[in-house]
Amino acid sequence: MPPNTTIPASCLPQRPISREQRGLIMLSFNNLSRREALTGEIATIFSERLAQKITPGLRFAIFDAEGIVHEEGLGSAGAAGSPPGPRARFRIASCTKSFTAAAVLLLRDRGLLSLDSSVTQFVPALVPTLPAGRPEAPTVRMLLSMAGGFPTDDPWADRQESLSNEAFHAVLRAGIRFSSAPGTRFEYSNLGYALLGQVIEAVSGQTYQEFVTDNLLKPLGLQETGFDPAAVAPEALATGFRKVGDDWLPLPFTGPGAFSAIGGAVTTIGDLVRWARWLSAAFAPENTDDSPLCASSRREMQRIQCPIACEPTEEQRLKGYGFGLMVEHNPRFGPIVSHSGGYPGFSSHMRWNPQTGLGVVAFENATYSGAWVPTAAALELLLGAAFAKAAPAGEPPAAVRDLSAGLSRLVLEGWDNSIADAIFLENVAMDRPYSERAKALAELCEKAGAPVSDAMKILPADEGAANGGFGRFRLQIPCAHGEIKVRVLCGPTEPMKIQSLEFELSN
Repeated sequence: MPPNTTIPASCLPQRPISREQRGLIMLSFNNLSRREALTGEIATIFSERLAQKITPGLRFAIFDAEGIVHEEGLGSAGAAGSPPGPRARFRIASCTKSFTAAAVLLLRDRGLLSLDSSVTQFVPALVPTLPAGRPEAPTVRMLLSMAGGFPTDDPWADRQESLSNEAFHAVLRAGIRFSSAPGTRFEYSNLGYALLGQVIEAVSGQTYQEFVTDNLLKPLGLQETGFDPAAVAPEALATGFRKVGDDWLPLPFTGPGAFSAIGGAVTTIGDLVRWARWLSAAFAPENTDDSPLCASSRREMQRIQCPIACEPTEEQRLKGYGFGLMVEHNPRFGPIVSHSGGYPGFSSHMRWNPQTGLGVVAFENATYSGAWVPTAAALELLLGAAFAKAAPAGEPPAAVRDLSAGLSRLVLEGWDNSIADAIFLENVAMDRPYSERAKALAELCEKAGAPVSDAMKILPADEGAANGGFGRFRLQIPCAHGEIKVRVLCGPTEPMKIQSLEFELSN
């Protein structure tokens, strides 16, 4: 399940990789000499789940922009087979939230609702017990980004799926407790997504299940995805289990209802891969697929809308909730998009890197077993292998190399106003006259001593920045008595020029 607390909305700075770099990475991935060994390593990660008795069965798939690269079933899915096959249907729990978010954005794009409307406009039964000083109810946008102010509710909400609309509205009229003021922080809320299901029904005039099926599942060809386990042939339906001692206790399925929008989808590995690829394809340079939800709206789902504070023990990474999806920034691989699912009897996870289109999806048939753990490890291994064979991720673009060459000449050959004019924006001389800068640099170079030839380094400001992260960069020039370091910030205009810089000498 997603981590706790945060502060309000922001967007993940997507550091784009060039079309050429993407091509190199994919060429590398598709021609890895150790492809079989790599898939074997990933299979071992998943097989350990069975050895550790974390789940009785699982199925996983590795995919790229073209489709499934490798898939495998392990253990037992009960009636659906041992091991579960490609047509075995698992409940995907909260991965369903991405379908709900896409449905809301579809209605928004059709001009039928505003994300900044109060949810009570569509669900008047909601009587929120609002915190003091915050009289308004949460908006649709706040609910989409898990900033609605409701307390985390996984154990309770996961048992409400079959609740009728009438019973749900009775719960709402009795009053809903808030843990924080709407719009002020992240807190994972299934109730918020159940309310979004009600919004979809109020605006579309269809049930949630009908609207998602007609407007997303059918147009995308997701023929093995639905919301009613009873409609699936028993031999195709994976059995969910709860561990009791050393035994596995089979659990009954719940049917569709007012809480289907939080986690009610049942699907196959192939269909969920197809869904994940469609979402990821919104970032592809050659993307032309705007149906049924346009690429810009799909990108919106995969950008941080509400940031999540890192736990003290976590590696500090930018992360947050988009719309129905989690987003984090990996220093080496760029953005990683994902969502977990946990329900009585099941656990699921889907995870991908939009810059390359590489991803992994996994199902397990054990209650809250944490399918995200092996899936995250598998994608890390996959991306590590792909990037290792490609061109260096930190290779500076030509414009940065040209600016660095100019800076190097100022250091090694002495100040030249014509060179400065060629690489600096007009504010540089206005902020500090060239004469002052020339004098200070000459004094620094005298202390540094003779430079070590051909040893200049160009680095992004962030050591782990992905390609495209050179709007800020560092120049390092080793000298006899230390290293001259130049910190550079480029401006927003074309051609790229420098708007500020700092020189220092380190021993």
